Amino acid sequence: MEREVGTPHRAVNPPSLPRPSGFSHAIVAAPGRTVYLAGQTATGPDGVMRGSTIAEQFDSAARNLLTALAAAGGRPEHLVSMQIFTTDLKAYKADLKAIGAAYRRHFGRHYPAMALLEVKGLFDPDAMVEIQAVAVIPPQPKT
Repeated sequence: MEREVGTPHRAVNPPSLPRPSGFSHAIVAAPGRTVYLAGQTATGPDGVMRGSTIAEQFDSAARNLLTALAAAGGRPEHLVSMQIFTTDLKAYKADLKAIGAAYRRHFGRHYPAMALLEVKGLFDPDAMVEIQAVAVIPPQPKT
């Protein structure tokens, strides 16, 4: 099953795999410039962690990721791969509704190939969430 994601990229979700919810099994990236986005946490420009809950930190980390992507000339629909790291999977799942709302606020209903991983710790000990991604920005038409 293939699903258009409103991007230049194509989502591929074979019917022989479980129906994806909140991610795509595979993304076929259109030609363009590849942008590798470093892991982003909820750290503000002043170096202070934003948010005391996983949902609040996810919201800030997503904003930071899109700020870096925009600086490289990209938009959320250009994302082809995303890894979300959390230090507390149980708390992440418990706050999934708020995290989902934050996700849609930043990324809409665009679901790249994704993985959610629980890790023992992140570089900043106050961080509960870190988001890393890859985007492919299509060539701009020549005018």
